[in-house]
Amino acid sequence: MYDVRIATREDLPALEGLMTAAIDALQIGFLDAEQIAASHSIMGVDTQLIDDGTYFTAEADGRLIGCGGWSRRATLYGGDHSAGRDAAFLDPASEPARVRAMYTHPDFARRGIGRRILERCDLAAAEAGFEHLELMATLAGRPLYTAYGFEPIEEVSDISTGTTIPLVRMAKTIERAVPEEAR
Repeated sequence: MYDVRIATREDLPALEGLMTAAIDALQIGFLDAEQIAASHSIMGVDTQLIDDGTYFTAEADGRLIGCGGWSRRATLYGGDHSAGRDAAFLDPASEPARVRAMYTHPDFARRGIGRRILERCDLAAAEAGFEHLELMATLAGRPLYTAYGFEPIEEVSDISTGTTIPLVRMAKTIERAVPEEAR
């Protein structure tokens, strides 16, 4: 069993380790070794999400096993170190909230952690007035997002590192009836 809570800056060291483990292990079979290594430059922790109170952690027995969140800001993906960040606030009436930085520790993959965090994102974004969600999915993350109701908008490649990393921009309408356990 695990609990989901709002992340704090004190979680940063554990979040960084979790993200590194997830990128290195869960991208295998979707990306080659060069693409996985380059992924660290375009993925990672975004402290703006933590500061905004929109980032969640899942933990079991005091260990972080998953994380992810949503944002009312324009940046679609990337960490603190990524180029092209935009902290402008989105208009809930006309723009989708962003789902950001979803990671599960490889030892806990495919146990419903990502789905539960997505449910929390749905609920929180709806409470903030948003009607739609958008995200940039890795190829490894796409099955989770598709199962949760996201639909592909476009396939893109991030080439900012000099290595082509395939990604999929996806969107969905926010569910208004979120399961009780996600609240």
